[in-house]
Amino acid sequence: MNDRAPRLLLGFDYGSKQIGVAVGQAITGQARELCVLKAQNGVPDWSRVEALINEWQPDAIVVGLPLNMDGSRSEMSERAEKFARRLHGRFNLPVHTHDERLTTFEAKGHRLAQGQRGSYRDNPVDALAAALLLQGWLEQHL
Repeated sequence: MNDRAPRLLLGFDYGSKQIGVAVGQAITGQARELCVLKAQNGVPDWSRVEALINEWQPDAIVVGLPLNMDGSRSEMSERAEKFARRLHGRFNLPVHTHDERLTTFEAKGHRLAQGQRGSYRDNPVDALAAALLLQGWLEQHL
């Protein structure tokens, strides 16, 4: 790994009501859940995002890109890319997008395997989905 490679990354699973956040390390190649941010029509409380950036001091950010199953773009893809551009503009960090197809489905499967039953409203999977997409980015780029 060269000196410019990111060592610590934050991953965001963009959604219109909730945005999952994960943290990952290039040294270990591992990502883990961090938190879920509330959003209104896809807009988070930017002060909470800033607090996470200040606390974790990431070298880069990865935003999940929700593509259709055939790989085509959707309205949510455009919104996620806009969110990625805003992150870059506000925090002047490298921002990468990563195909997140099926991460939410996989996250729900993980929770079911752990014995979680009932509503995902009480225990959202967004942060786990963020960890899965960030893990995928790390595996692809390290």
